[in-house]
Amino acid sequence: MKETNFSTKATVYNDVSELTKEEQRLFENAIIARNKAYAPYSKFSVGAAILLDNGTIVTGNNQENAAYPSGMCAERVAIWKAGSEFPNMVVKKVAITASSTEIKVDKPVGPCGACRQTLYEYEFNQKEPIEVIFMGETGKIIKVQSLASLLPFSFDSSHL
Repeated sequence: MKETNFSTKATVYNDVSELTKEEQRLFENAIIARNKAYAPYSKFSVGAAILLDNGTIVTGNNQENAAYPSGMCAERVAIWKAGSEFPNMVVKKVAITASSTEIKVDKPVGPCGACRQTLYEYEFNQKEPIEVIFMGETGKIIKVQSLASLLPFSFDSSHL
């Protein structure tokens, strides 16, 4: 038996003013997307903005449904939109932001497990890391250099 430790390196920013202009623009787009989310049941809105290597920004937001499992997260809406509209572009970064009409979301909200796996598929296929930057509505922001750091025991096509 061998015991192994895994760790994730992340950069924590106090607010958006500490980000690059490109990252600030990405969050501006994510916030616009978040404000258009359809979240009447959870009251928890999420926006995602994806930066492609040609400079295009693709956005998505969560879309809920009365049949709860039929809803979709912002990150998957955005990545699938990018994949369908720009199939040969490399995904460089994804910015994620969340807010609620019930509480103040002042802590970073990372992608759920299903979104991590879906985003990782793109990272694995393009053989280049995707930077992930996430926040709540206000407060600190977390940035990781790769999806793999958020999903250390990832599943990909090499397992099939």
